[in-house]
Amino acid sequence: MEIWINPACSKCRSAVQLLDAEGAEYTVRRYLEDVPSRDEIRAVLDRLGLEPWDITRTQEADAKELGLKEWPREAGSRERWITALAGHPKLIQRPIITAEDGTAVVARTEEAVRDALGR
Repeated sequence: MEIWINPACSKCRSAVQLLDAEGAEYTVRRYLEDVPSRDEIRAVLDRLGLEPWDITRTQEADAKELGLKEWPREAGSRERWITALAGHPKLIQRPIITAEDGTAVVARTEEAVRDALGR
């Protein structure tokens, strides 16, 4: 199990605390420092069953600067979104936990963290 976090994020800290409390074995990826590649983002999206726009923080300054709210949310624009996430990792929703069963969850709630633990 791996968790992508920004240590400054309270939801990330809460998720890590819950994983620790449950005695989970996991690795931490500080994705702002260890930026995921486009291939890694594609793989996580596949595990999540989501599209890149589903995990994009559109209220971030970078998103506004790029005009992401105006970008098409369709298959033909998927790679453009993935490239933006790889180039601006702050835009990636957090935390993301990759579960042992090959799936992943955006673990913004205690329930989502527990769901990942149960997989």
